[in-house]
Amino acid sequence: MTHPADRMHTSPESSNPAAEKILDRAALRERVAAWRRAGDTVTLTNGCFDVLHVGHVRYLRAARALGGRVVVAVNGDAGVLALKGEGRPRMPAAERAEVLAALADVDAIVIFDEPDVRALIREIRPDVHAKGTDYTVETVPERDVVRECGGRVAIVGDPKDHSTSDMLRQWNES
Repeated sequence: MTHPADRMHTSPESSNPAAEKILDRAALRERVAAWRRAGDTVTLTNGCFDVLHVGHVRYLRAARALGGRVVVAVNGDAGVLALKGEGRPRMPAAERAEVLAALADVDAIVIFDEPDVRALIREIRPDVHAKGTDYTVETVPERDVVRECGGRVAIVGDPKDHSTSDMLRQWNES
């Protein structure tokens, strides 16, 4: 079976620069290594991003404000279903990645199928793992792996006043 990121990765002759941000794990490792050689720092963010809303945009903008490059790890479809329940995701992972790739605050996107981003943290060793304000530094599930890899956890974005689940519930009720 082909992974959604494999279908999205484009060749150099592509006319869509945003699509070139969507990488498989091997290509992401290479891109991160190139950024580090250039002296850039790397911030990892992650989430479902099922229906993009202003809370997501503010979260990613705040991650960008930390400096360096921003990598967004997007939960695969099975992961979103496990986390959010029946009827989710509303958009397939490849489409969620494409929407995120269009944002200027995002430098790379990778789709992951594991329950969390611990393995990805070990692979790319981000300088910062940025999580939204629904977490504290102490409640970030991957915090120990981030520290083990030499990084730090940052809580970014505005208060958690926006939720895809809440939006979908309201839409379904109207």
